Amino acid sequence: MRRVRYDHSGGPEVLRLEEAPLPAPGPGELLVRVAAAGVTLPVVRKVRESPEPIPLGGEIAGEVAGLGPGVTGFAPGDRVTGLTFGHGYADYALLHTSMASPVPDGASATDAVALVRSGLVAYGALQAARPAPGEAALITGAASGVGHLAVQLAALGGAGRVVGAVSDPAKRDFVRSLGATEVVAYDRESWGEPVDYCLDAVGGELLAPALAALAPLGRLVAYSSGGGTVRAYDLLVGAKSVTGFQLALIARGHPDTYEAWRRELWRLFGDGALRPAVHAAFPLEEAAKAHEAIESRANLGKVVLVP
Repeated sequence: MRRVRYDHSGGPEVLRLEEAPLPAPGPGELLVRVAAAGVTLPVVRKVRESPEPIPLGGEIAGEVAGLGPGVTGFAPGDRVTGLTFGHGYADYALLHTSMASPVPDGASATDAVALVRSGLVAYGALQAARPAPGEAALITGAASGVGHLAVQLAALGGAGRVVGAVSDPAKRDFVRSLGATEVVAYDRESWGEPVDYCLDAVGGELLAPALAALAPLGRLVAYSSGGGTVRAYDLLVGAKSVTGFQLALIARGHPDTYEAWRRELWRLFGDGALRPAVHAAFPLEEAAKAHEAIESRANLGKVVLVP
């Protein structure tokens, strides 16, 4: 089978396609013939920054091709999606049953990849913000794979205002089409009237202006891999708070919550209320182009690889 890997850190140019043996599913694992694999900012950053190469994993969707020992509830031919922590940029990947979810009729593999992991991050970050009906929300990275779903979920959850923050004003129409009432560019001196909570997908140098955009008692949920530093004084003067969110901890430590969130996302999708957007689907051999789309912040929605 084919898979994408790299030998040393760097930009998209370090990615290469190789032949690899078909992985054998272990206890509790599914062997999945991959139909779509998501490309995420955390993985793109790790390729640049990790001292040692990592498996290029993340969300996948496809068809069950084999079962590991003791697996029940799944059969060859089932359409599934979920998170893999091994090699996901590949023709075949291993998926633990605890991470696997059936793909309902009417949803494509790219729909599933765009919705499940990114949707779970967006939904979980929103829950961590403890939103109340009518509150104003700020979503950074509002046109990204996670951000474009977070905008929709905030609006569906009853936010009084949804402000989308983007790197390029050209993304304004796309973000408004998702339900944002306002769209601001990162380089604006002011991001408008204060908001009650912020879901921050970017971090780094944008953490300070995102925090400044909060009203007194405002809450910021940081779920990006971009890092950043928050001064205690900036929290004290407005009685603001910052919460970190990581989906893997929920998946591993709170499987019932993880499954409930999954069911709710599929319900919203089935009702037509939540619309995952796929910016582009690249063949496996063009993984470098997929990473370039993420690094350039050009994407409107999810970037996907299609083996």
